[in-house]
Amino acid sequence: MIRVKICGLNDPAGFDAAVQAGADWLGFVFFPPSPRFVTAEQAAGLSARQPGGPPRVGLFVDPTEDAIAAVLREMPLDILQLYGRLPDLTALRARFGLPIWRAIGIETQTDLPIDNREADCLLLEAKPPPAATRPGGNAARFDWSVMHGWTAPCPWVLAGGLTPANVAEAIRATGATAVDVSSGVERAKGVKDPAAIRAFIAEARAAGG
Repeated sequence: MIRVKICGLNDPAGFDAAVQAGADWLGFVFFPPSPRFVTAEQAAGLSARQPGGPPRVGLFVDPTEDAIAAVLREMPLDILQLYGRLPDLTALRARFGLPIWRAIGIETQTDLPIDNREADCLLLEAKPPPAATRPGGNAARFDWSVMHGWTAPCPWVLAGGLTPANVAEAIRATGATAVDVSSGVERAKGVKDPAAIRAFIAEARAAGG
C-alpha cells in the first residue's frame, strides 16, 4: 500500500480531512517564512482534535537543538523532518529519541543519494529555484526519469509538485511507496482543500494496487 503524508496542516478543516481520509502522517511546518507556518501551540491545538492516530511530523529549517526542544515542550512529535544546515544528527537522535527524515533536493541523477545521510528516511524533491525564499520542492517536480536504475539506500518518500492529478503517474514512474504533498492539495497558498486531500489520498492508494 502507498503511504501518504499530508504536510503543512494549519487549520481544522485540513487536519480533519487528512485524518478522515486515512493519511499515514500529519505534517506541521515550524518555519515562520512559510505560508503554512504554525506555532507549537497552534499545532498542539490541531493535534488534540484526534488523540493518537497518524504520526505527527515536524518540519524544521536550519534548526538548532534548542529550537526543536522548544517545539517539543508544547507539541509532541513522532518524526523530525529537517532541511538546510543541520545540527549533529547523532546528537539530535540521542537527545530526542525521534526518527529523522532528511530532505534531499534532486535535479540530476548525480543528486540521488547513495547513502542514508545519517537519516532514518530521505525525502526526495526538486531543488528549490535560485530565487526561492523557502527550501523544498516549491510546488515543482523534478524529472522523475533520473531515478531509473537508482537503488535506494534506505526508506524514502517522494515529494515536490505532487497533486491529485499526477500522483498516480509519479508513483508508477518512480516506484515510490510513500508520497508527501502540501501545496498540491491547497485551494489558495497555505489554505488546504479538504476535497483535494481526499482525492490525493484516494489516487495514491489506487496507484498502489
